[in-house]
Formats: sequence, structure tokens, C-alpha cells
Amino acid sequence: MRVDGSGWYSWYYLPHWEQAGLVQFITFRLADALPREVVAELDDARRQGGSTTWRREWEPRLDAGYGTCVLRDPRVASLVQSALRYFDGSRYRLHAWVVMPNHVHALIEPFPGVRVSPIVQAWKSFTAREINLLLGRSDRLWQREYFDRAIRDAGHYERVVAYIHANPVKAGLVADPSAWPWSSAYGNAGIPADFRDTEP
Repeated sequence: MRVDGSGWYSWYYLPHWEQAGLVQFITFRLADALPREVVAELDDARRQGGSTTWRREWEPRLDAGYGTCVLRDPRVASLVQSALRYFDGSRYRLHAWVVMPNHVHALIEPFPGVRVSPIVQAWKSFTAREINLLLGRSDRLWQREYFDRAIRDAGHYERVVAYIHANPVKAGLVADPSAWPWSSAYGNAGIPADFRDTEP
């Protein structure tokens, strides 16, 4: 891990930001969620256009359903959802989440003294062990890195929540956000389904 003293750090190649009381939009994906050639193409886009262009290119690729999509299995999705909710109220406040077939989005607010990276590491290590046991597999489950984005203001917060809830609709998995069982939108009638123009 490399730290520069300003709150920025990196584990492998992605920058991360840590600051007490900061709400963070977290995305982590399965190890096989994106083919190598797609990752190389997106890394080129990141180097040329910066993180905003890169995220616009990267997010739709996840929704294309590459890889084994083991999170599509209801037992697996429920396990991941339970892991996200486990420390809600003790280590962080979980504002919104969705478990997609090959990636996960979560909007969290770590409590004072709690860092984001150990939270994500705990989610990934616990679920990898349990899912591999459940499915009788031993391969690496999660991509090493995760993506985080600090929430800037109330408008940004609302857009991110809308984006998370709309993700199953945008991916063509359900017609209404409240119909996706592995989301904070599940069962909440009245959540708009059309967020095509929403960006996190």
C-alpha cells in the first residue's frame, strides 16, 4: 500500500481516498467479470481520458454480463447481501446497495476510526471463502481492486442512490428496481425505474 499523507492511497494501481465521515460509493467485481482485452482497452481509456471517461466506459461493460456471473445464483447473492448488511450500524452506515450477477455496488458511510479498505477486504474475504465452499470451487473469486468515489453533495448522493437502484433495470434483469431481491430498493414501490441518464 502506498500512502501520500493527504488521504489518498493505493493498493495496486487504483487510487483511493479515505476521510472520516465521508460517504463512499464502492464497486467491486468478480475476477472474471471483464475479459483481459476489455480491461486493457479500459486501462488505455483511463490513461487517456481520466477517471470520469474510464468509469463511463467501464460501468456498462460490467452490465454486459461477462464471466461466470456466480452472483446470479440466489444463494450466492443472498450471502453477499448478508455480508454487506452484517456490520451496518456498528462499523458503517449502509445507505444503498445492489448485488448484480458479476459485481456489487454499495454506498457506505464508515464510522469514525473505521477505514473503507478493511471493510471491503472483510466483505471480499468472507464471501470468497463461503461462496467457494458453497459452490465447490477454489478459484479466486474477486478482482483484487475495488473502485470508490467520494460523495460530494446532496445532489451527487441522490444520483448515486438512483444509479445503484436502477442498475438491474439498466442491465435488463428486471423492469422495476423494487423487483430485484438483492438491492436496497427491493419491495420499495414508487422508486422510478428509468435512470438512463443517471451517472454516479
